Amino acid sequence: MEYIALISLSAIVLCAEALNSAIERLCDVVQPELDERIRDIKDIAAGAVLISAIGALVAGLLIFGPKIFSLVSDF
Repeated sequence: MEYIALISLSAIVLCAEALNSAIERLCDVVQPELDERIRDIKDIAAGAVLISAIGALVAGLLIFGPKIFSLVSDF
């Protein structure tokens, strides 16, 4: 189950990044000039990537943290 969780979360982060890139390119085509609304849209999309990456990090720590701690505590 841990492998499934790690693979799924990695896929989610990669999908979020791909969607972020698509949103940024679309915004650049629709509005090539500087626009506060477009800046906000890009920031929100980047925030979604950050949230998914933080979630993956937390899951990784929950999965690998006890294993790493047990390895370190044996020394």
